[in-house]
Amino acid sequence: MEEQLQKLEVELREVTRNKEKLRRNLLELVEYTHVLRVTKAFVKRSVEFEPTYEEFPSLENDSLLDYNMQRLGAKLGFVSGLINQGKVEAFEKMLWRVCKGYTILTYAELDEPLEDPETGEVVKWGVFLVSFWGEQIGQKVKKICDCYHCHVYPYPGTAEERREIQEGLNTRIQDLYTVLHKTEDYLRQVLCKAAESVYGRVIQVKKMKAIYHTLNMCSLDVTNKCLIAEVWCPAAHLQALRQALEEGSRESGATLPSFMNTIPTKETPPTLIRTNKFTEGFQNIVDAYGVGSYREVNPALFSIITFPFLFAVMFGDFGHGFVMFLFALLLVLNENHPRLNQSQEIMRMFFNGRYILLLMGLFSVYTGLVYNDCFSKSVNLFGSGWNVSAMYSASHSPAEQRSLVLWNDSVVRRSRVLQLDPSVPGVFRGPYPFGIDPIWNLATNRLTFLNSFKMKMSVILGIIHMTFGVILGIFNHLHFRKKFNVYLVSIPELLFMLCIFGYLIFMIIYKWLVYSADTSRAAPSILIEFINMFLFPASTTSGLYRGQEHVQRVLLVVVALSVPVLFLGKPLFLLWLHNGRSCFGVSRSGYTLVRKDSEEEVSLLGTQDVEGAATPGKTAAGSCRAKR
Repeated sequence: MEEQLQKLEVELREVTRNKEKLRRNLLELVEYTHVLRVTKAFVKRSVEFEPTYEEFPSLENDSLLDYNMQRLGAKLGFVSGLINQGKVEAFEKMLWRVCKGYTILTYAELDEPLEDPETGEVVKWGVFLVSFWGEQIGQKVKKICDCYHCHVYPYPGTAEERREIQEGLNTRIQDLYTVLHKTEDYLRQVLCKAAESVYGRVIQVKKMKAIYHTLNMCSLDVTNKCLIAEVWCPAAHLQALRQALEEGSRESGATLPSFMNTIPTKETPPTLIRTNKFTEGFQNIVDAYGVGSYREVNPALFSIITFPFLFAVMFGDFGHGFVMFLFALLLVLNENHPRLNQSQEIMRMFFNGRYILLLMGLFSVYTGLVYNDCFSKSVNLFGSGWNVSAMYSASHSPAEQRSLVLWNDSVVRRSRVLQLDPSVPGVFRGPYPFGIDPIWNLATNRLTFLNSFKMKMSVILGIIHMTFGVILGIFNHLHFRKKFNVYLVSIPELLFMLCIFGYLIFMIIYKWLVYSADTSRAAPSILIEFINMFLFPASTTSGLYRGQEHVQRVLLVVVALSVPVLFLGKPLFLLWLHNGRSCFGVSRSGYTLVRKDSEEEVSLLGTQDVEGAATPGKTAAGSCRAKR
């Protein structure tokens, strides 16, 4: 492949270089044609110009030369070419000062800009013709033209010579156009042929790079003829690795076969988490906060649901969620498109998280229906459960009119804000079938009600999510035989969290179940009750239930006892193990402390004493040494 690429590079460079030469020649010829066309009107001669002394009256335009100069006679010459329009004034002044007036400059601007053959820039040019006499003056004129980067072209002496040059230029220009078109076609064919295999070559280069990167991590043996690689391999794949080494040795025809040896080690194996295109994004989110230790519970499996759902609890808009869902669905359906993987960084970020966006949009549609929020507007799908007409006194009996606060025409005209009373018969006909009743979109206390509802739902879901995380930690401690972490960390955390925030969830749900629309006026504030739980004020309210103060005191005692255990329990226990329990009058026999152990080693050492001899579990990964 390297030889093919080098050959292709040489060919492309040669073709490109020839193309640039042809293009430069073509531009120069086009410039020459403009010079001949414009200078034709400057000076017209009927006889052929020769570098001899001649009399000036042969010029048709006698006003250009002085009569006294004609009598002297001189060697007449011309310099023609193109100059940048911005340099004409300075060019003319330089000619006058250097040549002391022995030149005549004739100048005309071109109608259209031309491309510079040297730089490739499109510049506005002007055609000039310098008439001079004397060879020394001619040398000065040419040097000045070089200083101002003028494109100088030969000036024909006669009209016949001009015509011959013009015909020759036209023929050469047509030939160059033909050659350029053929060169571009050939270059396009070469590039198209190379583009057909570019993806395959990219894959080959990546494979070769990966192979060399892996070989660079190997070490040579004492004979410098074999490579030794120490790798971690899952225990279930050891046989497959051995077969792959044998197959590679057989296909490569190596004289020395590759073999594998498993070596014992006390190092902690690395964490191997298998992912696919669906779970990869969620695993990256979890790994951003830290990669779990070997054989720990992987929370990414649960984050597939919890992460987008908790986002939807915060987002909660049916319309915007549906737009997000459609955008992610479009990325999922076109995930095999090559341009998506090679797009800009922001677009590639969206593409890599397409399944996360898909679930986030889907759950946002659900929570948006629960909140009845579509582009910040409510949608009346099933009809409101509130009846406004039932609040009018005309629809009730005289006894109900005397006992209830009802509306009449005067009340409606006087009041700026009217309140629907759910205790009035017929006003509240039942809850909305799904989500928030759309009538709340018209209420003045809409934000107060919705914010209270969303806050309570967020508290409930958040505490459940945190409790679930602590429970996963308990499984990790039990798996690694660290029961002291369960007793000194996990259980105090659960007690602290449940006695405070779990009790808050209990009060929220209890108030929802016990107090109805008829008794809502007598319902105590959860916020006030929760604050009073810590302040121990004199009881000024009836509370949520009977015996509430005693229950809260017990919970606070449990919380107060959990705090010192959380802060001091595990450090004191590890210090006890580190000192061999001598500070408590108990010595640990059979162990000799030769160095400072890590926390894991100390914990394993302590569990052998606390739990007794334990049979180690079967490892899921092994360390092996491969030679090639």
